[in-house]
Amino acid sequence: MENYSFLYRSLMYTHLITVIPCVFVGGYLLLFSKGTKWHRSLGKYYMVSMLITATVSLFMPAMVGPQVLGHFGWIHLFSFLTLWSVPTAYIAIKKGQVKKHKIKMILLYIGALMIAGGFTFVPGRYMYEVFFG
Repeated sequence: MENYSFLYRSLMYTHLITVIPCVFVGGYLLLFSKGTKWHRSLGKYYMVSMLITATVSLFMPAMVGPQVLGHFGWIHLFSFLTLWSVPTAYIAIKKGQVKKHKIKMILLYIGALMIAGGFTFVPGRYMYEVFFG
């Protein structure tokens, strides 16, 4: 951990604090009753947290693999996916397009949390060090 700057560590911890609850909240939202007041409230929390998570991650330079512009890596594509998916899913549900909203939320959960989250456990990344280092 000593090879990470204070700024990077601050961004990383902010990212973790916002993304880890999303794994559980998002899973709950996908599995249980839809359209209830509880679902809408948790959904707003989830969407805001995902937007914060994605925004913070864009300020974190890629530490593994190739970089574009000396900063962005492949994993940043999931940040852009999130920044596109959340507002369009919100607009869809406000327009009553439930199926469109559902598809976007499922793909967001799989892409931004499961796949991108899985990549955080590759050698050279912080989560790999925490769990396997």
